[in-house]
Amino acid sequence: MALDAFDRALVAATQGGLPLVARPYEAVGAMLGVPGARVRERLGQMLDQGLIRRIGAVPHHVKLGFVANGMSVWDVDDLQVDELGERVGALPGVSHCYRRPRHLPLWPYNLFAMLHGRSPAEVQAQAAEIAALLGPACRQHDILYSTAVLKKTGLRLKEA
Repeated sequence: MALDAFDRALVAATQGGLPLVARPYEAVGAMLGVPGARVRERLGQMLDQGLIRRIGAVPHHVKLGFVANGMSVWDVDDLQVDELGERVGALPGVSHCYRRPRHLPLWPYNLFAMLHGRSPAEVQAQAAEIAALLGPACRQHDILYSTAVLKKTGLRLKEA
């Protein structure tokens, strides 16, 4: 589906993120010369049409004081991983959780859960909570700590 001129302007205005103001849609609308309601309406249509997948906040964990960030990886019984993964993903310290294929023999892990804490001990305590939740369905796990903050970006329009 082709984007019209307004859609292109809307994506360009929001591709770096929504403005950090009390009324972000109104601020974007002011940049585009339309009411904030038009911005909300069109973004909703773009979601419904599959032109964009989501609108979400991406917190900068380090700036929020969460300096220990680790991807916990788990070797979970394949027959239970979906149900248990749902439960792990609902835990308060987990920002995202997903299933991935194993790459045997070197990589036996099939469940990933990103943990954030103010110290490695806090992340390890969260991992212990996950281990208890997974119980005997989990054979092994590890925590891979972040060493750099990577910039997350959304949709970008190619410069003409």
